[in-house]
Amino acid sequence: MSRILYNMIKDQPQSLTKKGFIHIVKKGDLFSRLSILSMSARYDNSCSSSGGRREIHPYGIGNNHLSGICHTWSSDGRCVSLLKILMTNICSNDCKYCVNRVKNDVPRAVLTPEEIAYLTVEFYRRNYIEGLFLSSGIIKDPDYTMELMLKAVRTLRSKYYFNGYIHLKLIPGASKELVTEAFLLADRVSSNLELVKEENLKRLAPQKSFSLLYTPLKIVRELYEERNLKAPASTQIIVGVTSETDKDILSLAKKFYQEKMVRRVYYSAYIPVNEDGDLPTIEDPPFLREHRLYQADWLLRFYGFDLDELFGGDEYLPLQMDPKSAWALRNLHFFPVELTKADYWELIRVPGIGPISAKKIIKARKESFLTEETLKKLGIPLKRAKYFVTIKGRPLFKTLKFSERLIKNQLKDTQLDLFRGMTPY
Repeated sequence: MSRILYNMIKDQPQSLTKKGFIHIVKKGDLFSRLSILSMSARYDNSCSSSGGRREIHPYGIGNNHLSGICHTWSSDGRCVSLLKILMTNICSNDCKYCVNRVKNDVPRAVLTPEEIAYLTVEFYRRNYIEGLFLSSGIIKDPDYTMELMLKAVRTLRSKYYFNGYIHLKLIPGASKELVTEAFLLADRVSSNLELVKEENLKRLAPQKSFSLLYTPLKIVRELYEERNLKAPASTQIIVGVTSETDKDILSLAKKFYQEKMVRRVYYSAYIPVNEDGDLPTIEDPPFLREHRLYQADWLLRFYGFDLDELFGGDEYLPLQMDPKSAWALRNLHFFPVELTKADYWELIRVPGIGPISAKKIIKARKESFLTEETLKKLGIPLKRAKYFVTIKGRPLFKTLKFSERLIKNQLKDTQLDLFRGMTPY
């Protein structure tokens, strides 16, 4: 096996092979390499997982490992656990924000396609996972890397008859034939755009360009258009590593959605892992800003909001309040909404009321009289909605004057809860 691994990396630059990597390949066991490559994959958020830390009790139940296992949602709504790894963290690119950049002196490792397939199946048999999330640094060249990743997936599908979920990262620069095969073998594919403006991309990732990163997404869109299906690809944008504003980021996301380039844009708070003059110095990653972008993205896709409505003339989303509540306070003329008469699109503009609650309200008022007690029995959250609705003209929040300052002060206590979820409901 050492000879196979050596052949895979023998043509890499000397800077990658002269230190820790060859030592690990020749003497390290499979678990050592798996640990390195799962840790190297933890900053990719193109599945619904977190790179955050939290303390755990040493004798508690469950595992909060920083990497290795992530979660995503299948097409039928199930939450599935995935083995999340890189095939290799060797990479010929020098992306300044990436822990695996070519200049970094970090432990390097490679898993062969056969090892990836074996690990996936064995983890599946032990009920640890239900699928695989596979990405990679670029080894030798894009086609060589993509071919090795596809060999792992082919082995899973044809040798082990593995029907589980597979998310495959597309390698920018790989041929259309290989991207097409990835599309056919995997359940989901993705290609990270990473930054919004090309001048910033060239400065921080000199080997990359927008045309290079866009191409895999365009190929997948063409394949899906031929089959009259929705685009299955996703992409990721790093938040806070450059000067792009929230509006810049969401403008690109909106463009991608309108052009059916991707099904989902993921936002990843910049976590400083390298020291470089072109990188910002920050004390804490902008996780709250990332969260607000997810909430605004949800409003654009499912709530009928326009981009300009969410910003109100600003370039950044307010951190102290979710974007839906912030819009409501800027547009008090829209409120209060009468729950016994409002249509679906009016209801979901009320802070605290999402699509599920709106449908419950519409169904309930067809069957009986709507009351505050009825809403509570249906599980409709009124903690924020009560400031913006009436039932038969009667407000649920007793006040002599419906003012922005009054409601804003009342809403402050509810905002701490909003950081725990991913939707603005």
